[in-house]
Amino acid sequence: MSTAILTGQPVPGSSIEADLRSLGFDLRTAADAAEAETLLAEVPGDERVALVDARFVGHVHALRLGLTDPRFPLAGIPGAVTAQPAGRQALTRAMARENSAGGGTTLVGSLADRILTALDADGTGVHRPELGSLVAAVPADPQARNEARQAVADIDDEAVRLKSAVKARDGFFTTYCISPYSRYIARWCARRGLTPNQVTTASLLTALIAAACAATGTRGGFVAAGVLLIASFVLDCTDGQLARYSLQYSTLGAWLDATFDRAKEYAYYAGLALGAARGGDDVWALALGAMVLQTCRHVVDFSFNEANHDATALGKLSLASPTAALSDKLDSVGWTVWVRRMIVLPIGERWAMIAVLTALTTPRITFYALLIGCAFAATYTTAGRVLRSLTRKARRTDRAAGALADLADTGPLAQGIAGALKKPARRLPGFTAPVIALLGGLAVVLTAALTDFGGPWPVVAALGYALTSGLAVARPLKGALDWLVPPFLRAAEYGTVLVLAAKADVNGVLPAAFGLVAAVAYHHYDTVYRIRGDAGAPPAWLVRSIGGHEGRTLLVTVLAALLTASQLKVALTALAVAVALVVLVESIRFWVAAHQGGAPAVHDEGETA
Repeated sequence: MSTAILTGQPVPGSSIEADLRSLGFDLRTAADAAEAETLLAEVPGDERVALVDARFVGHVHALRLGLTDPRFPLAGIPGAVTAQPAGRQALTRAMARENSAGGGTTLVGSLADRILTALDADGTGVHRPELGSLVAAVPADPQARNEARQAVADIDDEAVRLKSAVKARDGFFTTYCISPYSRYIARWCARRGLTPNQVTTASLLTALIAAACAATGTRGGFVAAGVLLIASFVLDCTDGQLARYSLQYSTLGAWLDATFDRAKEYAYYAGLALGAARGGDDVWALALGAMVLQTCRHVVDFSFNEANHDATALGKLSLASPTAALSDKLDSVGWTVWVRRMIVLPIGERWAMIAVLTALTTPRITFYALLIGCAFAATYTTAGRVLRSLTRKARRTDRAAGALADLADTGPLAQGIAGALKKPARRLPGFTAPVIALLGGLAVVLTAALTDFGGPWPVVAALGYALTSGLAVARPLKGALDWLVPPFLRAAEYGTVLVLAAKADVNGVLPAAFGLVAAVAYHHYDTVYRIRGDAGAPPAWLVRSIGGHEGRTLLVTVLAALLTASQLKVALTALAVAVALVVLVESIRFWVAAHQGGAPAVHDEGETA
């Protein structure tokens, strides 16, 4: 339940009461500031409350944006201010101060606007949505009121609402091939009471059916899989547009949307591999390689963003690097924006390519194209970010260093080494952390690739990898390129599993390795989404219980050295199941509890990959 307190004298012919009721508000009226303060105190503390000037003239969607968005404790537009439970204390203080200053007399001007000014003066963060062409005003006289009403009539509220439902920075395929009609599907869902989470679930089910069709290994199955994969992507776009259209944001919804995207894509890879196997072609190594490459691309995105989103520039000349300046110049040429968005192979372009190639070619060709495209995209984006990091000097915060440490997923073995090497690490140059992580990772992967399966040398290399991993994180990750440490560690762990499984050369080992990497990757994605939602990293006991990246890498090399190839298949399967159960149970428990506990709603408008 939400309550809106109308302040001031009502205006004949005004639709404000009906508009507020249509948005789910229960109405109260106050003639002066004292009565408004009394009514505010009567509203239960666990409910949303809004102060709205009775003379307000504007679009319903302007009120919706200003008063119903669940992501912000405090929000306001001209003539209206709202507070969720987390913002009630600040609103109550501002109201009391305003009432005291005005003596509780008959209202002069807009009380809501004065409260917004008072909140700003307190330094309290108040969200003010971008209204664009939407009208929101408190006219001071009849002439201004008539002009405002005419402005409302001149703008199609619903058209603006539909347009704003589409994400601002989408890829070319999504913008021109999906969003022109998916926004209308979103509106259709909203009018029938469907929620974004229901649409997200429908998208997951559609993708799983697509994977099952691909697993048949028939041409008809491949064609159906391609069509269903595109249908799943349409629904994937629709759920976000529905959330924006109806402002149904939630912590649980953001997590479902993000994790289901990864589950859909990787399940489809598995379906393609199963279908190829039915036709006598073993592409499990390609499927696992595609998942490893795509996951490492995402870790690069996450790490770079976390390292830089709150970095402080050092001096005026360092605010923009030459790389960023070149990017800005290219942005002024419209077509280059779309080319650069396409060559990074975001989810729309990537899924379209996969769907078309699945329907028209073979799984092997599909994976070759995917690996080549993703490798080029990873090289392009990572090189650009390295150049930006080297040319733009910035001071990274403790929060950024903590986020990178959490993304590193360091287990007890490397943590112990890091503690022992903390003093020597301080004397190393600032750029050494990513170099050490890269060299240690390369050593273990190349040793596994270049030595005979079952030999002891990968175990020795894995012990060295644990040592270098501990040294890499022995001091805070605040260097210019320290955001590369987590992706290097991910590539080392996943690459070691891939190489050892491929060298086992026994049916079933690579699918078991695929399951293990998928389970571990889920844990790493879950860590990212917790950090993005300001919920902190997974609990330390979870990281310890699944060994950390270095512990799992060492365990897999030991298993490969001690067991036969057939026994390794069983061991990897058991390990995949154990890791999946532990991380899934804890993840589901956490996100459901966060949702039920009223955690701040979030919505991802960031990377499109």
